[in-house]
Amino acid sequence: MRMGTLVTIQAPPGAETAIAAALDWFRQVEECCTRFDPQSELMQLTRRIGVPVPVGHILYQAVQFALAVAEQTAGVFDPTVGLPMEKRGFDREYATRQVVRTGIDADGPDGVATYRDVCMDPDERTIKLVRPLVLDLGAVAKGMAIDLAARELMEFEGFAVDAGGDLYLGGCNPEGELWSTGIRHPRQLDTLIDAVRVSNQAVCTSGDYERGGHILNPRTGDPADAVASVTVIAPTAMMADALATAAFVAGPDEGIRLLEGQGLEGLIVTPELERRETQGWRELRRNGSETRIKSV
Repeated sequence: MRMGTLVTIQAPPGAETAIAAALDWFRQVEECCTRFDPQSELMQLTRRIGVPVPVGHILYQAVQFALAVAEQTAGVFDPTVGLPMEKRGFDREYATRQVVRTGIDADGPDGVATYRDVCMDPDERTIKLVRPLVLDLGAVAKGMAIDLAARELMEFEGFAVDAGGDLYLGGCNPEGELWSTGIRHPRQLDTLIDAVRVSNQAVCTSGDYERGGHILNPRTGDPADAVASVTVIAPTAMMADALATAAFVAGPDEGIRLLEGQGLEGLIVTPELERRETQGWRELRRNGSETRIKSV
């Protein structure tokens, strides 16, 4: 159990050493990027406001990617929502359920913090928080760990990394076919709403059934409620996970435009179970319906 979810890896015989190395990335990324451990590198950064702080490669890359997505989405995705999430009760460590509060007060006369209050220096590999804020990297860190795990397994013809339903599917399945995976129905337990077939891609889903509306709209500070679930297919899990969160906040129509603007495929389901799809999704779905849905 890592990052509040069960991580499983499927790979051919002889991959045991690579699997161990792949699983260890989840430990390393979590130890750097969690806001639920006062001793994590992320929380040590949070306690040093207004000064450039040297950080390790993992945290630097995670924050850099999160800020890039924030810029590309004009703040629809914003990693500085940690304190609003904490204030709304998302302050419990997933495994132990222990309440973990940062003690940071980010309210100020000039409004709430945004991604523009985070400055990065690539030459010195430092991060500076211009004002008190709490970074939440939940929509980036798990995808990063999945991608790092997948990198350990690239030498094998077929493998699957599954972190609580967020997937990277490499090569082909044991039958030599594209991986086929089901998309969870957001309202019916143990039911699929769709299925797709992919290879060498990530499939990540954000849903309102996960931890009770845990996705906040950074523009309002309120839970995003126009969408029930978003599934995104992308070359990397980092991208799929972050853009699924962004599309969830953006809403069904803007969310589809956002995904298509990034050249990604996706499915958005509203609370009324209306569907919005990118143009290429139907081809993936048609391929997925041709074979039995495989559990990975």
